[in-house]
Amino acid sequence: MVRGWARAVRRQAGYEAAAVRRSTSRALRHSGPERATAVQALKAAGAAMAAWALAAFWIESPMALMAPWTALALVETTVYRSLRAGVQQLAIISTGTLWASAAMYLSGGSTLPAMAVSLPPLMLIAGYSRLGAQGVYGATTALLVIAYGSYEPGQIGHRLLETLIGAIIGLSVNAFVLPPLRLDDVRANLHSLALECADLLHAVAAGLRGPWDAADTDAWEDRASRLHSGVRAVARARWRSAESARLNPGRRLRRGHRTRCPSPDVDRRWQDTVHHLTALTRTLSGIAAGSQPLSAPPGRFASDYADLADSLSHLCAEQAERLAQDEDHHPEAPRQHATDAWVLHEEMPARLHGQVDSAAIAVSGGLLVEMRQLLMALAPEEANTV
Repeated sequence: MVRGWARAVRRQAGYEAAAVRRSTSRALRHSGPERATAVQALKAAGAAMAAWALAAFWIESPMALMAPWTALALVETTVYRSLRAGVQQLAIISTGTLWASAAMYLSGGSTLPAMAVSLPPLMLIAGYSRLGAQGVYGATTALLVIAYGSYEPGQIGHRLLETLIGAIIGLSVNAFVLPPLRLDDVRANLHSLALECADLLHAVAAGLRGPWDAADTDAWEDRASRLHSGVRAVARARWRSAESARLNPGRRLRRGHRTRCPSPDVDRRWQDTVHHLTALTRTLSGIAAGSQPLSAPPGRFASDYADLADSLSHLCAEQAERLAQDEDHHPEAPRQHATDAWVLHEEMPARLHGQVDSAAIAVSGGLLVEMRQLLMALAPEEANTV
C-alpha cells in the first residue's frame, strides 16, 4: 500500500513538472493563455508598486497598504471583470473600514470585543454570491483596522483614499497597458487538449506493443481522467473570450488580430473524444487488473490495436496542427491518417473470427466499439469512404 501511494505521488509530481515545462515553453515560444497569464502577473506587480509609491509619497500615508493591495486584486483576466471587481471592492472595503471603526469606538478601542462586533456580520456579507471573491475583503479590512488601531477619522479617510488610488491604478493598468483580449484562448486550449489526447494514445500504443500490466493501465486511466480538466478549460476559455471583448479599449487597437474562434461543434467533438478515451483506458485497466468479466483479448489483437491507437494518435496530432494554423474550418483538407485509421479499424473484426474464448472476443469487440466512437468523433467525414 505504501509503495502504491509513493508511486502515485511520484506520478503526480511527474505530471505537474511536465505541465510546468510545457506551459513555460509555450509562454516563451508563442502567444496564448500561458503568455497572457505571465503578462497579467507582471502588470499586477507593477500596478501594486505604482499604487504604493503614489500612496506613500504623494499623500504620505502612514501604512500605504490598502492602495497596493487593491491594485493587485483589480488586475483581473478581463477589463470588464476588473471594472466590476473595482466597484465591488470599493463598496466592501468601505463597509469593512467604517464597520470596524464603529466597533472600535463602541468597544473603547478594545480589540477582541471589536472583532466580536464586526467580523461575524462581515463574514455573512462575504458569503453573498454577487460579491464573488471580493466579499472577504470586508472582513480582512476590518481586521487590519482593528489590529493597527487606526480608527480615527483622519486614519479612516486615509484608508478610503488609498483604496480609491489602488482601484484607479489597477483599472488603468489593466485597461490601457496591454489590455487582455483573450480571443485566441479557445483555440489554444483546444490545441493543448488535442496534443494531450495524441500523447495518451501514443503511450497506449507503445505500451500494448510490449508487456503491459496494471501499473501501465492505471497511468493511462489517470491521464485520461485529467483530460476532463482540459475540456473544462475550453469551456471557460470560450466564456472568457466573449467577456474579454466587453468594455475593452484594446479591441479597437488590434483590429488585425485574428478573432475567429473554432465553432462550438469542435468543443463537442473533443469532449466526446475525451469521454471515449476514458472508457477505453478504463476497460484496459480492468483487463490488466484481472477482473473476472474481462478476459485478455487474443495476442495478435493487442498488436493490431496498438497500430490503430498509433494511427489515431497521429490523427489527433494532425488536428492539433490544423487548430494551430487556423485550418479547422476546412474539412476538405487531406487527412491521410483518418483514412488509415478507418481502414485498420474495418480490417480488425475479421481477424477475430475463429477465436475460441468468447469472453476475450467480447472484450475485444468492446475495445473496437470505443475506437469506432473515437473515429466518429474525430473523423466522421471519412467513415463513408472506407
